[in-house]
Amino acid sequence: MTPPTVPAAELGALAEKFWTALENADEHAAVELAAGAVEGGVPPEDVLLDVVAAAQRRVGARWADNLLTVAQEHAATAISGRAVAAVAALPAARTAVPRLGHAVVTCTDGEWHALPARLVAEVLRLRGWQVDFLGAHVPVRHLVAHLHSTGPDAVALSCSLPVRLPVAHATVTACQAAGVPVLAGGAGFGPDGRWARTLGADVWAPDARSAAERLAAGLPSPRVADPADRERPVPPDHEHARVGRARSQLVAEILRELPERFPGMRDYTEQQRERTAEDLSHVLDFLAAALYVDDPGLFESFLDWTARILAARGVPAHSLAAGLGVLAGKLDGLPRAAAFTLAGQAVLARPEAPGPAGSGHPVRPGSLPV
Repeated sequence: MTPPTVPAAELGALAEKFWTALENADEHAAVELAAGAVEGGVPPEDVLLDVVAAAQRRVGARWADNLLTVAQEHAATAISGRAVAAVAALPAARTAVPRLGHAVVTCTDGEWHALPARLVAEVLRLRGWQVDFLGAHVPVRHLVAHLHSTGPDAVALSCSLPVRLPVAHATVTACQAAGVPVLAGGAGFGPDGRWARTLGADVWAPDARSAAERLAAGLPSPRVADPADRERPVPPDHEHARVGRARSQLVAEILRELPERFPGMRDYTEQQRERTAEDLSHVLDFLAAALYVDDPGLFESFLDWTARILAARGVPAHSLAAGLGVLAGKLDGLPRAAAFTLAGQAVLARPEAPGPAGSGHPVRPGSLPV
């Protein structure tokens, strides 16, 4: 049976009401709204993707524009998760449909953003898949053990942050070695899935509906873990690993020298210095990820986004440029890292002022910039 078509205006109005509930941290209202819409005839998939997920994207944009605190963003995400669970538990979401296959939906090890993967899992269930949803932060060895014991047809792997690309690569390779093809998704693989292809994923999907459609069409046999099979092999110079190993030392050295280039830092409180150290760690994490996939655009995009975040919080972007300037002098023997850093400085030196943060890079570090 073809589900009813709901006018876009009606879905938009529902999304607006759901957003208001999130903004007010009103869990009961949000859950009742989502469940009530399904009980009133709105298809569960539309509620999940056009109401809950749409409002959640707005949460991220509002946080980026400094209009929501981290605590408010976390509360909104938790409420959205409760709404997804409530919709999934309704009889309308468990209507018998032909079984299409067995899929495992999981996040990469170290990935705590589980809501996007949960939405994919629920959409696949609605479309007729048996789904094992493993949630956030799944170590590779435990995922592989699960694959061997359950024999699924596919793995849907979610990665929200590019800093997880090395472990995502290990996950893709391990799943394929176990004979299971991998569908990659999430902002961490790039806006067009370019890094999913770089790392050899069998298929990439930009959203939950596309993931369901591509799985229904059938995945190819898993690729052989051969560097020549990738669109662009991971560079053999291991600069990404060297930057990662030196991260703590580099952060300490940058903090020691940064006040000479950015005098305003001399008046920072201890808390501000700690936050600056966190942000520098994020910069190095993204540099390492860019080196891993050999794409300076990853690092440049992150820096542009970070500058917008800083601008939204009244912090001059040249404080970030000053930190890069110190970093550039610490990269002897790392020619690609030095080149990526110089390219990043050029991005920050562009004359145009950063626009609204919410319209920029789709990912964010775990802490707010100072």
